[in-house]
Amino acid sequence: MTDQSSTERPGLINARPVRHPWRWVAVAVIVVMIAMIISSFLTNDRWDFSLAGQIMIQQPVIDGLLKGTILGTVGSMLIGVVLGIVIAVMRISSNPVLRGVSFVYTWFFRAIPRYVLLVIIGSGIGYLYNTLDIGLPFGQQIAGLLGLSSDLTIGSLNVNGITGSIIGGIIGLGLSEAAYMAEIARSGILSVDPGQREAAQALGMSNGKLMRRIVLPQAMRVIVPPTGNETIAMVKDTSLLIAIPVIAELNYQTGAIANRIFKIMPGLVASTAWYLIICSILMVGQYYLERYFGRGFGQQRPKTKRFARPAGAGGA
Repeated sequence: MTDQSSTERPGLINARPVRHPWRWVAVAVIVVMIAMIISSFLTNDRWDFSLAGQIMIQQPVIDGLLKGTILGTVGSMLIGVVLGIVIAVMRISSNPVLRGVSFVYTWFFRAIPRYVLLVIIGSGIGYLYNTLDIGLPFGQQIAGLLGLSSDLTIGSLNVNGITGSIIGGIIGLGLSEAAYMAEIARSGILSVDPGQREAAQALGMSNGKLMRRIVLPQAMRVIVPPTGNETIAMVKDTSLLIAIPVIAELNYQTGAIANRIFKIMPGLVASTAWYLIICSILMVGQYYLERYFGRGFGQQRPKTKRFARPAGAGGA
C-alpha cells in the first residue's frame, strides 16, 4: 500500500523575487542625466527654438522637404528595390554570365561612396557626354561605312539637363541602393526552404510565378526589416543631393536661411526636427509591416496559469 504522505502535494511556496538594487541606482542616474539635458535645452537661449519653428514652416523649406527629401527618397527606393530584386535573382541564377554581371554590379556600387557617385553624375557625366543619341547600336559607324546620309539615330537626350537635376540624384542614389537591396533580397530568398520551390515546380509553376507567389511572400519576413532601415537611411542621404547640385532639398534650404540671418543653430534644429518627424513615421510603418509579414513566426504561445493549491489538494 502506498504511503499517503508520499502522494500529498507540497504546500504553497512563498517565493520572493531576487532584489536588484543597482538597477534602481542606474535608473536614477539616467533620470538625472535626462533632466540635466532637458534643462540645458530649456535654459540656453542660443538654441532659439522659436526661430527654429519659424524656419521649419518657411515655403522654401517645405518645397525642399517635398521636392528634394521625400521625392528623392521615394524615387531612389523604388529604383533600388526593383533593381535590387532583379540583381538578387541574377546572383542566385545558375547562369554564370548573370551571376558575374550581378557580382560586378554589387562590387562596384558598394565600393563607391554615394557622395562621390553623385559628383560624378552631376558633373562628370555631363562633361563626358553632352548629348546621348538614341537609335541603332553603332549606328553612326555603320552609316559611315555604308555611306548612308542618315546616322541611324531617332533622337537625342540632353544629358546635362537630366544629370544636373533631381532626376540625376534619384538615379544615382537608386543605383547605389540597388547594390545593397540586392544582398538583402538575396538573403531573404535564400531563407525560404528549398522544398517550397520544389513543390511549386512539381505543380508546374513557372519560375516567374514561383518567385511572385511562393518565394517572395515568404522572404518578405526577412527582407522588410533591413529594407526599412535602408529607407530611413535614404531619407538622411538625400542631404547629399547638394553634390549634383540640387538646392531644392531640406538641409540646404534650412542652412541657406540660417546663413542669411546669421543663426546657424536654429537652422540645424529645424532640419533635425524634420528628419526626426519623417523617420519616426517610417519607423511606425516599418513596425506594422514587420508584424504583418511576420505572422506565425516567432510568436510564443500564451502560458497557462498554474494556480497553487494547498497541501493535500487533489486534482490533476
